Amino acid sequence: MSIKQIWKNLRSAPRRLKNIEREIIRTRELVQTHQRETQLILSYLTLPDASLWRNPAPIAGAPGHNIFPGGALCREDMFQQPYFHYWCSRIREPVRYHRKQWEFVFILQAAWERGLLESGHRALGFGVGTEPLSAVFAAHGMTVTATDMASSDIEAAGWQSTDQHASGKAALRRRGICSEDIFEQNVEFRTCDMNNVPDDLTGYNLCWSACALEHLGSIEKGLAFIERSLECLAPGGYAIHTTEYNISSNSDTIDNEMTVLFRRRDIEDLVVRLQERGHEVTKIDWTEGTGSLDQYVDLPPYRSEPHLSSAILGYKCTSIGLIIRKAQ
Repeated sequence: MSIKQIWKNLRSAPRRLKNIEREIIRTRELVQTHQRETQLILSYLTLPDASLWRNPAPIAGAPGHNIFPGGALCREDMFQQPYFHYWCSRIREPVRYHRKQWEFVFILQAAWERGLLESGHRALGFGVGTEPLSAVFAAHGMTVTATDMASSDIEAAGWQSTDQHASGKAALRRRGICSEDIFEQNVEFRTCDMNNVPDDLTGYNLCWSACALEHLGSIEKGLAFIERSLECLAPGGYAIHTTEYNISSNSDTIDNEMTVLFRRRDIEDLVVRLQERGHEVTKIDWTEGTGSLDQYVDLPPYRSEPHLSSAILGYKCTSIGLIIRKAQ
């Protein structure tokens, strides 16, 4: 090859590289489009008939007894019980088949069964976002410390566009669940890093988190948080936590990511760790749902309902609730 030809090729190389770059971008966009279309097709092909989940008829109810003697997995049949409809009315929401709503009901029902929703009791919430739970607890006369990430940390964590984090106390009073004067008197808001819980948060009768501890960076950090949360309780106090649970596998999972998936073995290891320290972990009901809505796996972009099980990086997951009593 002549010097002239080599020079010509060198001069045209940037243009060819630019064309290759544009082609790669177009190909990537095409693949992403096909992925979204495939997900939509699969979602609608497997979506249960709307009569099974849309606008369920209200059921008169009250808090049940012995509903959650221990931990449990989210299941379709629970949404059809009187206690579930009762707690949805307390948080001012219609019943909808979404596991986030199940988490709220699980925490409220489990706390009520253990006599925690009483005037004079103290409750501590972690990663509360815009949850209705602080207002419900306050309405029952409990003194509530609601915590969430500092505003400066939200953007760094990639949550700024989700509207799921509390920027202060005002974010917790939206639903009219609790009178303004009682809410103002009984609720305080503090920022808190769940990986570094302040030492002065102590003496509570109840602490809770709803689908927050899976975002702490790793499975081990999530488990360590649960252990740390017990140090915030008075002797005999209860920690009630919900999180993501991997239905697909007890071996492979997602770890060291923005969202992690806990396996049964991770929870069982935690139980051993806590029992060795004298804490009581209520027996977990590992029964998985068998209903049509349990079998439906919601794919991204996720639906508002039904959403009892979802796919995260190829794993089917749902929510699990844990109830732990601190050593007395």
